Amino acid sequence: MPSPHKPILDILKKYWGYDAFRPLQQDIIESVLEGRDTLGLMPTGGGKSITFQVPTMAIDGMALVVTPIISLMKDQVDRLRALRIKATYLYAGLTRAEVNRTYEKCLYGNYKFLYVSPERLQSRSFLERLRQMPVKLIVVDEAHCISQWGYDFRPSFLHIVQVRKLFPSVPVLALTATATPIVVDDIQRCLNFKAPNVLSMSFARSNLSYVVRHSEEKQAELIRILRSVPGTAIVYVRSRKRTKQISDELNRCGIHADYYHAGLYVKEKEDKQNKWTSDECRVMVATNAFGMGIDKPNVRLVVHVDVPNSLEEYYQEAGRAGRDGKRSYAVLLVKHTDQAILHRHITEAFPEKDFIRSVYERVGNFLGVSLGEGYQQMFDFNFTLFCRTFDLPVLPTHNALKILTQAGYIEFVEEIETQSRVMILARKEELYDLDTVTPGADQVLQAILRLYTGLFADYVFINEDVIAFRTGLDPETIYKSLLELTRMHILHYVPRKRTPYIIYTTSREEPRHVLIPKAVYEDLRQRMSDRIEAVINYAYGEQGCRERQLLGYFGEQAGDDCGHCDLCIDRRKRQDHQPVDVQQGILYMAGLRPRRLEEFLNTLSFPSDEVIAMLSFLVDEGFIEHLDDDTYHAVQR
Repeated sequence: MPSPHKPILDILKKYWGYDAFRPLQQDIIESVLEGRDTLGLMPTGGGKSITFQVPTMAIDGMALVVTPIISLMKDQVDRLRALRIKATYLYAGLTRAEVNRTYEKCLYGNYKFLYVSPERLQSRSFLERLRQMPVKLIVVDEAHCISQWGYDFRPSFLHIVQVRKLFPSVPVLALTATATPIVVDDIQRCLNFKAPNVLSMSFARSNLSYVVRHSEEKQAELIRILRSVPGTAIVYVRSRKRTKQISDELNRCGIHADYYHAGLYVKEKEDKQNKWTSDECRVMVATNAFGMGIDKPNVRLVVHVDVPNSLEEYYQEAGRAGRDGKRSYAVLLVKHTDQAILHRHITEAFPEKDFIRSVYERVGNFLGVSLGEGYQQMFDFNFTLFCRTFDLPVLPTHNALKILTQAGYIEFVEEIETQSRVMILARKEELYDLDTVTPGADQVLQAILRLYTGLFADYVFINEDVIAFRTGLDPETIYKSLLELTRMHILHYVPRKRTPYIIYTTSREEPRHVLIPKAVYEDLRQRMSDRIEAVINYAYGEQGCRERQLLGYFGEQAGDDCGHCDLCIDRRKRQDHQPVDVQQGILYMAGLRPRRLEEFLNTLSFPSDEVIAMLSFLVDEGFIEHLDDDTYHAVQR
């Protein structure tokens, strides 16, 4: 990078209003400005974006930012634009005209940031255009996705090496919040680091208490926890359907909750997120689609109702609690059947190879791609209709597509939603006295002209709900009006849509020629099995310290136990009090008042099966009475 550069503290103050950097930020920035390839390991909420935005503003030229999260891409571009910093993005859902305008902005408009999805790097035309741009920094966000040893490997990330060849003297900054030692080494290898250079923060979070709760009634336990711990909370589940079910149940119990998953429209997601961020809603019940890029420091509680498939995933999601440094809790709920469910996930994630080949053949038939055709072509792909057409099981089919992606035959891009957008094609004097057929079309056009700016120069995102509110027209009339105005060449309307994509990275093959390499099947299956065993050890282990287990998994050696996880607290309780046996403990608790089974399990520092067995014995012997309301009370003798 050119030197000298502008003072980085002045830039931080001018654009972001901060007087000082957070830990590690300045170290990463200075490393980048010295022209060194750098891997920054920063826990969730550590302020990763500052580490590439500040150095880019300190030099001449622009940063190419590769990120797999489109919602985060849009959010960061909007924030930069609000700071009067020129930034733009490219992703699969844009029209050809929008893509060309983006290129022009970067080539001739002195733009500082171009955000792209990794799939874009496969386009030869993109690489040719990129070659002409003044790229002075290559940023790889969520860098663990480039490693086959990572929990979220995405083959499209491997194309970043092509960008490095275009700009051999430009440093790369790779950023991630979660990486084991083997993934750290692999990231640097895959990105062709000129020399190893890892800057990392401790994964320890002194204000975050890790807790595992064993309960056969998870929903009841969740309600008890939410009533015990005040403040904003996130509740993670694996199923979209269950987000709404649990949210409804919480509301019935007087706990204000909403739900969130990837299947919602952009406007719904924004509304729900805004209400939660502004504390209008206390609890968000969500899949792992919720959380990336969310800047809410006062989350007091993160509860996982379903056990995640990896400690990387768990650490990242749990880390959204307590970013303000105040005491917060990360709670994992487990029951005895969860181990079997986790092991079943391995079978679902790696269906039989013959099944994978049959999915590949049917994709080609479904899309109408002939043998030997399709190379570098992108197709809208209705996954639900595909499964229904061929009567295929949803989860194994989804994972078969991911394995075919990893094997290099296709690129399966998950649901991308594009907002509706409009560009005015007619001259201003042509917008008056239009002869339209659809009632209200002129009214819709006038509303758009009043509500939005820049319509004559570029596509502008619009919101049909806002137009409906302003005009009093129903959504169907607005939609028909916009289609008619498009047919009249008054404007061009691109309706919002949500669809996955299939990109053929090789020409279509015969199924018998489709090879599933050991590196993307057997090796990755074993890696997933190892990750799941680590989760099981964390969730069901009763010795040591939860935080030390997490730190050890990420290759960090902690000197002392954290002192504030459930295992440390239980151990301190046992040291502080005279030991009692399980029978004494149950009789003492039940003698004070009737109690439910969960209270005995959560209070007594004995294995759950031992407490249950002793409670059953005491009921059989007449020392404890099992009451009709499912509580237990000591019999007075």
